[in-house]
Amino acid sequence: MITHTVFFWLKNADSIEDRDKLIAGVRGLAAIEGVRSLVVGVPAKSGDREVLDKSYSVSEILTFDSVEDEAIYQVHPLHKQFIADHSHLWSNVTVYDIEAV
Repeated sequence: MITHTVFFWLKNADSIEDRDKLIAGVRGLAAIEGVRSLVVGVPAKSGDREVLDKSYSVSEILTFDSVEDEAIYQVHPLHKQFIADHSHLWSNVTVYDIEAV
């Protein structure tokens, strides 16, 4: 299994409208064949522990059954359209791909 975790930093970090547009766009990625699950979220109000990074605005966690499914997702027209439609909202993106062992 592959877990694709993405963190977005909005250009306008205080804009609820921009945040909600990005969240709606991320949710649309669940329609891509091969996406087993999708979770979209914002930093949790879980305290102020030193190890917590709450600097991002929106995150997504997608899971795939295989590296091949994740590769198909990367070039899928819906994924490319998501980037074209929403990349103006973020200033930075960090991605972590994790393979289960």
